[in-house]
Amino acid sequence: MRAERVFAYGAAAGLLGDLLLGDPRRGHPVAAFGRAAGAVEQRLWRDHRGWGALHTLVCAGGATALGAAAAHAVRRSPAASIALTGAAAWAVVGGTSLAREAGAVERALRAGDVEAARARLPHLCGRDPQSLDADGIARAVVESVAENTSDAVVGALVWGAVAGVPGLLGFRAVNTLDAMVGHKSSRYRRYGWASARLDDLAGWPGARLTAALTTVAGGDPRGAVRAWRADAARHPSPNAGPVEASFAGALGVRLGGTLSYGGRVEHRPVLNGAAGRAVRAGSGDIDRAVRLSRRVGWLALGVCAGARLLVRGAPGRGRPQGHLTEHPVGHLTGHLVGHLTGHLKGRAS
Repeated sequence: MRAERVFAYGAAAGLLGDLLLGDPRRGHPVAAFGRAAGAVEQRLWRDHRGWGALHTLVCAGGATALGAAAAHAVRRSPAASIALTGAAAWAVVGGTSLAREAGAVERALRAGDVEAARARLPHLCGRDPQSLDADGIARAVVESVAENTSDAVVGALVWGAVAGVPGLLGFRAVNTLDAMVGHKSSRYRRYGWASARLDDLAGWPGARLTAALTTVAGGDPRGAVRAWRADAARHPSPNAGPVEASFAGALGVRLGGTLSYGGRVEHRPVLNGAAGRAVRAGSGDIDRAVRLSRRVGWLALGVCAGARLLVRGAPGRGRPQGHLTEHPVGHLTGHLVGHLTGHLKGRAS
């Protein structure tokens, strides 16, 4: 069986597994990786970029190498290769957990229990919940759903399409390291620099694909494109900007503004401020964001699997049946996103 079909079947199985089973309460592979990365940090930590880069290399490189070794071991068995791809995809995507946590906050806000919503918010993002009122909590959840659609679903699928199981595991390792050490605290400002920059690089294609698909899957394609074009570059994150701006436009709401992380206040630009309304607690904005995230995730599976099939069928790329080989599709994915974005921008103008 050809490698592009192995990815398509395996990734679809992984997303279905995530939809039906969600994340395990105990023994999650990502949690195990986090514990291992923490142990490496205890041995390597110095207030120095070079030691942080070594930490990134050991942890992300180790996860990628593990994926490559596993894929090599089952390469002669299509069934085992599909099963491995499915297990890896299930382990690294987190759409169901994202929806579950967002839904828990939504239910608390609908019940008027702001304290319960504050207690649940840290499961989604690193905001200071005590500084937020009900509407602020709802806005934080919508922003987290938008950003994690790229980080927890689409980005992983893109790198899975590019590099199979090693791509899936490597992307999740990089993203997890960024969450652990990539923030600008006094401890990690230098040590986490390499992880943060690598996460920006790895997340770039997935963020653009997420933004493009949001313009298709959302209720207001013109608004999504308009907000993306006008506001994405103003966001301090090169990857969160396009995703959050397109979500804001598609949902017809305003995102961004003042927020607090670990006692540090940030004044971020407002996204879709001219056309959107404020996110309101209990209004259904969180549920709408979750449904949009689901649609984007499944569309991303179709685009990534289709891109692999198109690349496999391109002239000069044919291989005999039975060889499980990997083919880079990053440039084709970028071409498809660029073509789609250009088409939608033309419609919006």
